[in-house]
Amino acid sequence: MLSKRIIPCLDVRDGKVVKGINFVGIREVGDPEELARQYYEQGADELVFLDITATHEGRRTMAEVVEKVARQICIPFTVGGGITSLEDMKRMLRAGADKVSVNSSALRNSDLIRQGADMFGNQCIVLAVDAKKQPDGSWHAVINGGRIDTGKDVLEWVKEAVALGAGEILLTSMDADGTKQGFDIELCKAVRSAVPVPVIASGGCGSLAHFAEVFKEDAADAALAASLFHYQELTVQDVKDHLRRQGIGVRP
Repeated sequence: MLSKRIIPCLDVRDGKVVKGINFVGIREVGDPEELARQYYEQGADELVFLDITATHEGRRTMAEVVEKVARQICIPFTVGGGITSLEDMKRMLRAGADKVSVNSSALRNSDLIRQGADMFGNQCIVLAVDAKKQPDGSWHAVINGGRIDTGKDVLEWVKEAVALGAGEILLTSMDADGTKQGFDIELCKAVRSAVPVPVIASGGCGSLAHFAEVFKEDAADAALAASLFHYQELTVQDVKDHLRRQGIGVRP
C-alpha cells in the first residue's frame, strides 16, 4: 500500500501567505519562503502554492515568488492560481513547480487539461475542484473563491477531467473549508470511487484525529492543511507520528 502524503498549502495573496474561513475574512499569516522551508524541514511530502487572487482579479501568478519558494524545498511542489494557458504552465514549471493546478480555467476550457497533459505529462496536471453540496445531495463545482456556482456536477467533472489527462485531484470541500470540523469524508469517498487517480483531501482539518480519519476511511491518498500548520498548532512531524501510532503508513 502506498504511503499517505501530508501536504501543507500556501494560499498566497500579494506575496504573503493568507488564511480565511470559507474563503472570506482573509488575513496574512506569514512569508511563503519561510513557511515553505519550515514545512520542508518538518518532513512535508509535498507543497501546494495557490495564488488565491490570481483568478478572481485576473492576475497571473508571480513567477518570482514561485522561484523563491522552490529554492527552499526539494519535494514535489504544485502551483496554481490564474493558470489559463500552456504558456502559463510552462512559466510555472520553469520557475520550479513540479506540477500545475488548474481550476476555473479548466472549467471554462476543458481542453486545457488535454493540452497540458500532452505537452508535460499527466503527472504534471492537477485538477483542483472546489465542491459545494447541493440540497439534492450532489455536489457542484464552484469557482472564484466559491462566489460562482458553475452548476457542473463534481463527480461528472472529475471523470471528464481524468479522461482528458488530469493525473491528480485536489479536492476542497467549500462546506468544510476553514471550519476545523474535519475533512468532508462523504465527498472525498465519492470522488475517490469515481476516478482512478490520487485524490488530495482539502478543507476542514482541525486535529490529528481528522488526518487519521480521512485515511482510515480510505477516503484520500493525501491530506492537505493550511491554518493548522501556519499557526503552529501542529507540525507535519506531529501528524506523521500520530498516523504511525494509528498504523497508517507515512513516509519518514
